[in-house]
Amino acid sequence: MWFSKKQQPAHRSTDSLIGHGGSLEGKVQCDTNLRIEGNFNGEILCLGVVTVGEHGVVHSSIQAQEIIIAGKVYGNVTADRRLTMTGGSQLHGNISASSLNIMEGSILNGSVVMHEKPAEAPAGGKSNVGSADKAAKRAAKSKSTLEAG
Repeated sequence: MWFSKKQQPAHRSTDSLIGHGGSLEGKVQCDTNLRIEGNFNGEILCLGVVTVGEHGVVHSSIQAQEIIIAGKVYGNVTADRRLTMTGGSQLHGNISASSLNIMEGSILNGSVVMHEKPAEAPAGGKSNVGSADKAAKRAAKSKSTLEAG
């Protein structure tokens, strides 16, 4: 009997952590998730989720797919998908996000810009634009017929 070996992934992603009591300054770019429980000064560019823990203090701009704030952030944040502020969190900066969830007890000092993700094309490549145009033409035609008649 043949036994097959289980395939191990060639590259396994690891989350990054700035622990409680730790301090880091500079520019962080990561493809995975980032959790900050300590202090950070600089710039964050992340393709995953950035989480600022309850004890985390961030003086930085943050750009990520998703951002969760439970601590304090001083800087502008851009979330491609969603930004969540838990109760007791603070954000002193501007927000740009597709989805925003601010829980009671949070403090937000800044402006908010919401953006939509582009609509996906319907399956099969068919478009409903033509049927909407036809309906508009019919309505205009019936209106002109009523006015003339």
